[in-house]
Amino acid sequence: MKETAIFAGGCFWCMVQPFEEQPGILNVLSGYTGGHVPNPTYEQVCSHTTGHTEAVQITFDPDIISYAQLVEIYWQQTDPTDAMGQFQDRGDSYRPVIYVNSAEQRAIAEKSKAALAASGRFTDPIVTIIEDAKPFYPAEEYHQEFYARNPRRYAAEHAQRSAFTAQHWEESTK
Repeated sequence: MKETAIFAGGCFWCMVQPFEEQPGILNVLSGYTGGHVPNPTYEQVCSHTTGHTEAVQITFDPDIISYAQLVEIYWQQTDPTDAMGQFQDRGDSYRPVIYVNSAEQRAIAEKSKAALAASGRFTDPIVTIIEDAKPFYPAEEYHQEFYARNPRRYAAEHAQRSAFTAQHWEESTK
């Protein structure tokens, strides 16, 4: 049995590796979702005229890793207090969104978001939105597995995100 989860958290290049390294992950695909243009290109999404976000679609085995665990990993990859971008990536195509595929996923995501808000981990409000999943369009091939194919550029893109997540989640990694 397999399920899918869709998360938008800024540049999709930086969202693949943290999920792909987990047991029970079958596939992580970079792509676009949430917009009104069918089969958008990277250039169209970057123009901020399609309504799409850069996102990852994760296929997973729920007997090995739960959707709740994926949501927790998601929070630790993003700035949930920044509604219009993530780190150096600005604009609506980089906004943080959890796209849910079912009422069960919505309930898990909403509960997790409420717990994060109540935790006091962040001084600003949690503004990540939770929306019903929309059609997901795979990104061009050169975006897939970007971190593995372009380690230097990935490291540069990921540096600000890494510093932020280390600051806010350091006790989780001890």
